[in-house]
Amino acid sequence: MRTRESLQRWGWCSYFEALWNEGERENAVPARVIAQQRKFWRIAGAFGEGWAEASGKLRLAGEEGVEWPAVGDWVVADVREAGGSALILEVLPRRSRFVRKMAGKKIAEQVLAANVDTALLVSALDGDFSPRRVERYLAQCWEAGAKPVIVLNKADACGDASDKAGEIERIALGTDVCVISARTGQGMEGMEKFLAPGQTVVLLGSSGVGKSTIANRLLGELKQNVQPVREGDSRGRHTTTGRELFVLLGGALLIDTPGLRELQLWDAAEGVSQTFADIDVLAAECRFGDCTHEDEPGCAVQAALNAGTLEEARLENRRKLLREQEFLRRKMDPEARHEEKERIKRMFRRIRQMYRHKNSDSEAG
Repeated sequence: MRTRESLQRWGWCSYFEALWNEGERENAVPARVIAQQRKFWRIAGAFGEGWAEASGKLRLAGEEGVEWPAVGDWVVADVREAGGSALILEVLPRRSRFVRKMAGKKIAEQVLAANVDTALLVSALDGDFSPRRVERYLAQCWEAGAKPVIVLNKADACGDASDKAGEIERIALGTDVCVISARTGQGMEGMEKFLAPGQTVVLLGSSGVGKSTIANRLLGELKQNVQPVREGDSRGRHTTTGRELFVLLGGALLIDTPGLRELQLWDAAEGVSQTFADIDVLAAECRFGDCTHEDEPGCAVQAALNAGTLEEARLENRRKLLREQEFLRRKMDPEARHEEKERIKRMFRRIRQMYRHKNSDSEAG
């Protein structure tokens, strides 16, 4: 019982317990990755905390495309002695993962956070305010399988915060929007409902939007350094230099991430569709099924533009994100990606069946 309570403190739940019980683990123990520094990971579990490295078998498997540990992951660990070094043998299948295309020309994904329940997508209300960037983050979040919450920070530095919040609410399509000032504490109470015990939340956003100040507010102490943004363009500098998971006083778990100078979407076609669901609904009403929404007769999307119920900038951003996805699709192996997605779906179905059988056995007993 004490072991389970220690694991639950780090977000362990019946989903991971079912995965754990599927395999033969011998003397290995479950652990959660709470920080990463180059080729080492800090892990936590019933044994406490310690640093770990990848086993030789995991390193070889990593070259073949097996998941590499990321902050938020639950792993199979060989903890040799209390407080000593450990080996990560395997990464347990993830419930969700927030990824992006790796920066630069390389066609590869980068996992920013794993096993996240809620993603706090932070945008600033100062001169760097950008609804189009919010749409980009929403698309990748929906693809990740986490619940998005849009956090508009720096309300104290904005004279028209309510107008900008309304602009974001119109594109959010029902997603929660919180208007706060992490510096003064204004509106922070509105975020409490997303911080239930055992729930994992991640802070995501561009450099300078105030993620570190938000993290310090939520933690109740100065854990993350903060830096002012440039006065000329409200652009920020990186403050958080590595991803790290913290336990909040109320029992929720917070992953803070470095500011992203760019977020290139990765395999997020479904996320783009969900983010722009209103445009998809309009497109279904077009006279022609292959309408490009340019100058065809009977185009419902163009009609919405002319009526002022759809912004040209929103439509153009959707086109831009779809072009990015098409470019990636040509560069990747679409058949392999499809097979991997189907494998994950089959695994989730198997685990749900295990839940049902377990519940049926409990009721019968």
